[in-house]
This record gives sequence, C-alpha cells and structure tokens, in this order.
Amino acid sequence: MPVATPAATMVIFRENPDGGAPLLLMVERIKAMAFAGGAAVFPGGKVDAADFDYAEMLGGPLPLDEAAARLAAIRETIEEAGLALGLTGVTDPADCDDARAALHDGESLQAVCSRHNWTPDFEQLVPWSRWRPPAFEGANRVFDTRFYLVDAGSSAPVATVDQTENRALFWASAAEALRCADDGKTKIIFPTRRNLERLAMFGSFETAAAHAAEHPVATVLTYVDKRDDGSWLCIPDGHGYPVLEESFGSAMRG
Repeated sequence: MPVATPAATMVIFRENPDGGAPLLLMVERIKAMAFAGGAAVFPGGKVDAADFDYAEMLGGPLPLDEAAARLAAIRETIEEAGLALGLTGVTDPADCDDARAALHDGESLQAVCSRHNWTPDFEQLVPWSRWRPPAFEGANRVFDTRFYLVDAGSSAPVATVDQTENRALFWASAAEALRCADDGKTKIIFPTRRNLERLAMFGSFETAAAHAAEHPVATVLTYVDKRDDGSWLCIPDGHGYPVLEESFGSAMRG
C-alpha cells in the first residue's frame, strides 16, 4: 500500500432548536479542489508538521500521532468554519476571527493558543473512526483520516465559510444531509455517506458517543469486491456501520 497522508476531521454536533435529531456541520468544498471537489464534507484536513511539534510540546498520555491528529482537527475547524472547539479558555468570539486570520497567514496553532490563553482539551474530541482508502485512489491522494465527534451543545455557534477551500456550509441532521445528496442538492463521497448513515442511527451526541465507546477505533480499510453484477466499493463489518457497500459506479470516491 502507498504511504498515506495523515488527516483529521471534526463531526460537530449541536442540538436541534426544532427538536429531533441533532444537527451536524457540513462544508461544501470548492469544485476546483483536487480532493472531494464540490462535495459536502465535515471540516478537516491534513495533519502538518507543526501539529506534531505542538503535540510533542504538550506531552500527555496520548500517542504522538493521535494528539497531533486532534490538534489538526481543532486547527482545521478554526480555519474552515471559524469555530474554536476542543479548546478551553475561548470566551470572546472575536478571538476566533483573529485566530482564523492568523492561521490562514501561516501562524501555528501553538502560537495562536499561546496568545489567546487557550488550551487544547483532547477529552472534548471523541474518537469515532479512522478511514484509509485502497491503493487505486493514487499515492498522491491517499489519506489516513481520523474522525472525531465534538459537542457544541445547545447554543447556535456562528460558523462562517472560509471562501478558500470551501464555498458554503450548512447545518443538517445526518438524515437530512443524506436526503440532500440523494435529491442531487449536494454531493458526498463514499466515507462521508457511510459515516452519515451511521450517525443517523442516533438521536443525540450522548448516544453517538456511547456507541463510539462500544466500537474502539480500528482503521477502516476500504476495498473493491468484483462480482458478477459489477464492482462494489466495500468496508469490513465490525466497525459499527449499518451499510457496508456501494456500487463502484455510483460511489463518489473523492
């Protein structure tokens, strides 16, 4: 298998003001993006060297790669949605705007947190899954992506699109996001669809987090199953997903 680029993404929950299933934040990527162009995804991106440096400085019980991934999810969510989650000490929304601008200018998350007296709180990020596509995706586009659940609570955090990698964002329940894709209003890639189907099983952040605790994260290695009726893109059973396959022809692979 080719070397995969480490990445991390944050699945942000907030209570639905109308009742019912919780809302999740989705961002729509610009069509010109090489990966998942035009698709609706959860905020996230690559783990960079500065994330590893910050993780090493912080220390703690988590393995270095795990801590770095959580920092990347925090950083990317600030950059892409203007939301500072997974941190303690965040009190002024204006600080989030300053942090976002600084990160876009190349400042590290460590420097941003130091200036605003923020501290990463890794316990706020609930490990959900870890995905790695097969080799056919191409070595330059293979990502080893960790997914984390984060609870934004009952408030309505003001998320704003970055207009660089993403062109729009929206809050929707997992079932609503799937309906939007099925109706052709949005596009979703294979991992996002499978995760939305799994998330749609739960009526609250607490029940989703409890389910995650019952399914310790192990890497989901997607594979292609060639059958008489064509090729199918599949994932192994045992990771907590209700749907394990999709026709290779219909699956959007990024």
